[in-house]
Amino acid sequence: MSGDRVFRTGFVAVVGRPNVGKSTLTNRLVGARISITSKKAQTTRHRVHGILTTDDAQWIFVDTPGFQTRHRNALNRLMNRAVTQALGDVDVVLLVVEGTRFAAEDRALLALLPKDRPVVLVINKTDRLADKSRLLPFLERMSGVHPFAALVPLSAEKGEGVERLLAVVGDLLPEGPPVFGPEDITDRSERFLAGEILREKLFRNLGEELPYGIAVEIEKFEQEGALRRIFAAVVVDRAAHKAMVIGKSGERLKRISTDARKDMEDLFGGRVYLETWVKVKSGWADDERALRSLGYE
Repeated sequence: MSGDRVFRTGFVAVVGRPNVGKSTLTNRLVGARISITSKKAQTTRHRVHGILTTDDAQWIFVDTPGFQTRHRNALNRLMNRAVTQALGDVDVVLLVVEGTRFAAEDRALLALLPKDRPVVLVINKTDRLADKSRLLPFLERMSGVHPFAALVPLSAEKGEGVERLLAVVGDLLPEGPPVFGPEDITDRSERFLAGEILREKLFRNLGEELPYGIAVEIEKFEQEGALRRIFAAVVVDRAAHKAMVIGKSGERLKRISTDARKDMEDLFGGRVYLETWVKVKSGWADDERALRSLGYE
């Protein structure tokens, strides 16, 4: 930073109902997979900060869980709390919707957004619109719903429109020095990221067989030079689920672990030894003490 150039830094919340592509968008904006994704709703359970730094600005994206209005167990209460806490600490809010759909859940979340922060409406998955002519009337309608700072159609999956979103948000950030170093991409530890990667592979490989009664607990994380030794327990709610995760002759858990190990090696830039097993912890998703032991805030 030199001369009269103004540097901008700010926190940007990425919010929306479940499964609108918030984590995919965060990863695309940061340029790295720091938030896990799957087609299953409620994949994200924690606030994750993704960091992008250029010569002129530092964006600190806060990827939040999808706001849950239907289920009321302890896990969902904690996830909703993570969303509301994130909203109180940010400079800009990105409200992500899917295509030309603006449902009651979207409207309910919009009502929760801070009134003194600029809100950008992000219309995601525009590449999937069968009739692109519907987009312009939708944008016009949404302009009357709320005084959005901007409306940005894009495809997070394909990267279309993402540069424009960065430019729009960059102009909304307050002036100030960077909070993180120029090479940082997240404030989360490798231990945390390892657990999230493994959980993503569980979601992707198990499909609809298991609902949300599954979690990951990293019991040991050791580093010897470039080698990381990671020991992880897959926590399930019922004994019957244990066999589902393990699979016939242990093949499913082996495949999940192999997929996770490869992604960890790509992200960490070094070899990973990953050992996984499954344990039963009944009622963990409705027990706040158990949730805290599993790393939920």
